[in-house]
Amino acid sequence: MNISDVRSYIEEGLKARSKIDPELVLHLGEKMAESVKSGNKIIIFGNGGSAADAQHIAAEFVGRFEKERRPIPALALHANTSSLTAIANDYGYEHVFERQIEAFARKGDVVIGISTSGNAPNVLNAITAARRIGCLTIGMTGSKGGKLSQAAEVSIKIESDRTSIIQECHIAIGHMISKIVEDRIDSI
Repeated sequence: MNISDVRSYIEEGLKARSKIDPELVLHLGEKMAESVKSGNKIIIFGNGGSAADAQHIAAEFVGRFEKERRPIPALALHANTSSLTAIANDYGYEHVFERQIEAFARKGDVVIGISTSGNAPNVLNAITAARRIGCLTIGMTGSKGGKLSQAAEVSIKIESDRTSIIQECHIAIGHMISKIVEDRIDSI
């Protein structure tokens, strides 16, 4: 990689971020805040880098984002390795998130599945289970959207095919949503 490649990568990232729909992000943040105000929780999951993003976003809610406030209930489903490995061993890896959704999700919760391809079977199964329960389901994907963009109630597609750029945009959206929710729950 040389300076031209670095500049090109930065430009590619800027282009992808500029195509994020701010109205959709604001709408989702407001819906999530309503859910939290009603006593519901946020459940987030993904594989690999998307799992790291899920854990990062959940931490912003439970800890704090930019200001002191009460903790917001949020879970990253991959973080319990005993459950993850037991479910994978007993039921198959495609069920690791679905089984946890069935255990923890309740009607009105917000469930966010993150998959850069949009085709991770374990993410799809969990989103399908969450919709059956009556959760607000959000899919965060890359430009193609995959099956997740159809399975989730709301889909956020990042206009890039480069995994790293998609993940950078997913975490930016996670930060924006954290800020919106944090600002809206002050009255609690």
